Amino acid sequence: MTFTKLYNNDCLVRLKKIKTESIDLIFADPPYNLQLRNTLRRPDASKVSAVNDYWDKFNSFEDYDKFSNEWIKECNRVLKKNGSMWVIGSYHNIFRVGKIVQDHNFWILNDVIWNKKNPMPNFKGTRLTNAHETLIWAAKSDKSKYTFNYHSMKTLNDDKQLRSDWDIAICNGSERVSSNNKKIHSTQKPEALLYRVILCSSNKNDLILDPFMGTGTTGAVAKKLGRNFIGIEKDKKYFKVSEQRIKNTNELDDNLNIQMIDKKKEKRIPFGYLVEWLG
Repeated sequence: MTFTKLYNNDCLVRLKKIKTESIDLIFADPPYNLQLRNTLRRPDASKVSAVNDYWDKFNSFEDYDKFSNEWIKECNRVLKKNGSMWVIGSYHNIFRVGKIVQDHNFWILNDVIWNKKNPMPNFKGTRLTNAHETLIWAAKSDKSKYTFNYHSMKTLNDDKQLRSDWDIAICNGSERVSSNNKKIHSTQKPEALLYRVILCSSNKNDLILDPFMGTGTTGAVAKKLGRNFIGIEKDKKYFKVSEQRIKNTNELDDNLNIQMIDKKKEKRIPFGYLVEWLG
């Protein structure tokens, strides 16, 4: 039986209360600091629902870097010596965050490109369509014996090595958490993305931390896959949604749960089928 602990709190406060070297895997989706100044509109003049939330606003790059330094420092402290961390971001923040990750002696293993199959177009036509986001996967140190379920990921990818470019659609349809036909969170991540992250770099009964829980995607997938979970979210609305979402999520039956496979002789399951099956 796994456990889930959720905290409606600022991550900079709550992280300090987590035991040192107690976490196996961290998935962090921090504010992107998009620096949006004007309302975005489509060619028909209708308003685009963009990321202009209060939690994504910082007075300067220096303030953002200070914030990033604080949460990354605490994540390094709570992570086990053989643990690893994933951080996702856009071109607005991922390079700044990546430097700070290295400043705290994390050892970068991969940068993964999430190619969005259905990205939002660039309505103004002033630059290339932003069709991807970047994930940094880093071990706690260069000495870490981190978890990487290589054979399982290869088996689940139709016996091909899983590459560092992932073609996954953005979150929409019934998976998108909404109220009155309006999305609740502007940057909700698809469960397919978290399936890959969690299956790739953790084992059953591991403890996973998400310091920016949002609407609970990491927690829901962690619970389905038999992992323990700690989630932190300071926004009350997001917290209530994630709390209910995770509560309504059931752990997959052992006959359905995808265990880590070390031999090619096991039945192969293409990853796309797996995600549809689990969902």
